[in-house]
Amino acid sequence: MMEFGIAMATAADAWKLVQRAEALGFANAWFYDTQMLSADCFVAMGAAAVKTERIRLGTGVLIPSNRIAPVTANALASLNQLAPGRIDFGVGTGFTGRRAMGLGAMKLADMEEYIRVVRGLLGGDMLEAEFEGQQRKIKFLNPELGLINTRDPIPLHISAYGPRSRALVAKLGAGWLNFVGDVDAAVASLEDMRGSWTRAGRDPGDLTATEFALGCVLAEGEPFDSPRAMAQAGPRAAVVLHRAADQAIAGLPNSSGIPDAAAAAVAGYVAHAMKYQPADARYLENHRGHLMFVKPEEREYITAELIRETSFTATEAELKNRIGDLRDAGYSQFTIQIIPGQEDAIEDWARIRKAFA
Repeated sequence: MMEFGIAMATAADAWKLVQRAEALGFANAWFYDTQMLSADCFVAMGAAAVKTERIRLGTGVLIPSNRIAPVTANALASLNQLAPGRIDFGVGTGFTGRRAMGLGAMKLADMEEYIRVVRGLLGGDMLEAEFEGQQRKIKFLNPELGLINTRDPIPLHISAYGPRSRALVAKLGAGWLNFVGDVDAAVASLEDMRGSWTRAGRDPGDLTATEFALGCVLAEGEPFDSPRAMAQAGPRAAVVLHRAADQAIAGLPNSSGIPDAAAAAVAGYVAHAMKYQPADARYLENHRGHLMFVKPEEREYITAELIRETSFTATEAELKNRIGDLRDAGYSQFTIQIIPGQEDAIEDWARIRKAFA
């Protein structure tokens, strides 16, 4: 059986969407950690924890540079007291939240150290960690008071796209989080992840793989650039524009690639983005609305073809086939992001989820 989850650009009252997701049978809710673009993930997860009973709640994904490791461990343990055994620690080197500040991804070694400290604290260890250039011994001092919960496990999940980050997933035995827009790329990525997993001496059957996507369930005959598709899947297509502009503005790597059919449109947007002000912070306007809405000036560059190429946008029957292919390839969960203002789309995806129950 394949599980289904939802992801979201975190809202302070995201509990309302998560509560509906739980009622519709979704297994997980993943909260984006994107300061200045959306609400604080831990505030929203705390509210969701007390408003739900079964659905798992995870950071999807937490950016280590946003807060020191003991603060994260404390926040996760606090959530675990509100929703025992339902909390997931998803983490990555950072894309959206960091690029919105004009920064690239953090070093993989720094993320690994961060994970070591968070997991060690949650495991009840006393350990050494560096703060302000000095090594200090730290541990939770009074977990027995019941203010936090370090008894129930909090699984680790890592967002990983390159060979080194996938090797880290395997090294730590973590769940794997992946974000792509088409089946072929998703299957190829999974095969590569399996290679890293087996090279680490792990049983392939123990790998859990979660596929994140955006998309729109189209009615028969509905075009790929309909108002609904533009609202629900357009923000995913816009990621291609934002990455290309990041490369032009600051030399940051563009790992998304540019579909051949969209090359002219992407080039047009990049030329437009190079005029954003202030000139020393063009990244601000470039990332405004990232994964949340299509800016008016982006609309002309987001074509029906770009939406088709980058998102899970198709009729219900076709989407069932595509997600079935992911399941057959070995993915454990399909997670669909629900766009702010498009919360009713969860009902469309719930119909698809039922086909896999």
